Amino acid sequence: MDATTVFIIGVSAAAVLAAVAVFTVAFRRGPDSAPVTGGATGALDKRAIQRDLAARQQQEAAAGGGAGTAVATLVEDEHEEVLVEPAPDPMLDRTKLTPEEFGVARRQFFNRAILGLFGGAFLGGLTISFLAFLWPKLSGGFGSPIAVGSVDDLRREIAQSDGTFAPKFVAAAQAWIVPWTRSEGTAGTSFDGLPVLAGGDGGELPLMALWQKCVHLGCRVPACLSSQGFECPCHGSKYNMHGEYQDGPAPRNLDRFAVEVDDRGQLVVRTGDVFETSRAKVKTVAYPQGPNCL
Repeated sequence: MDATTVFIIGVSAAAVLAAVAVFTVAFRRGPDSAPVTGGATGALDKRAIQRDLAARQQQEAAAGGGAGTAVATLVEDEHEEVLVEPAPDPMLDRTKLTPEEFGVARRQFFNRAILGLFGGAFLGGLTISFLAFLWPKLSGGFGSPIAVGSVDDLRREIAQSDGTFAPKFVAAAQAWIVPWTRSEGTAGTSFDGLPVLAGGDGGELPLMALWQKCVHLGCRVPACLSSQGFECPCHGSKYNMHGEYQDGPAPRNLDRFAVEVDDRGQLVVRTGDVFETSRAKVKTVAYPQGPNCL
């Protein structure tokens, strides 16, 4: 798996875990699970009890004699007398909510939490997955320049001992590598001026890269060695060894990629540069040269 797939899986897993946590808290904090009051756990020492008593006396005195009156209570301990300053009780200052108000506030919290969870995590992950699917691969893979092998090795592999040619298929580039056998080059042809030939220096046969898909409906077109051409099994379109239209419903020649030779003598197919050419009026190579495969 690539990094994008791992990231999408991680976001989805986090969203599911967060949703489970939200619903778990909601059920555990229901009305039937309120804590039972009325009893204290643990043991309180004598001084703590005396301080609580003094605080209550101070609150009662303040309620009866006016707010803001400070009262100090002298508490006798076993060993010494302690002057206790009354501590404010935060429980008396709190704002009490009615059951209706409490239910509305809690419901709003969970509604917003769920909306934030699915709106942020789920929709965010979905957006990232769409971008990963639609965004072009700018480095490596189809759509970028691909080195398909040494020009000399490709030429020896394609040329057969009986004078015929066996096109070389390169899956990474989705291309058929074929020789250009016309001695005059591309002058006067449908490919004149296009960078579709490479490796022809020194009188050697230059090479061309044809896109594998039929220009009719996109089927993969196999090579036919007996006829020395390409014949589509889907609807019968036929092309010669140079990818020029010969027969069938195809509207034009096979599409082809720009090619070049790098400093290491490797043939580089620029799969991001595709050239469409109209049906050739004058064919540059004979077809068929033997029995058809269809």
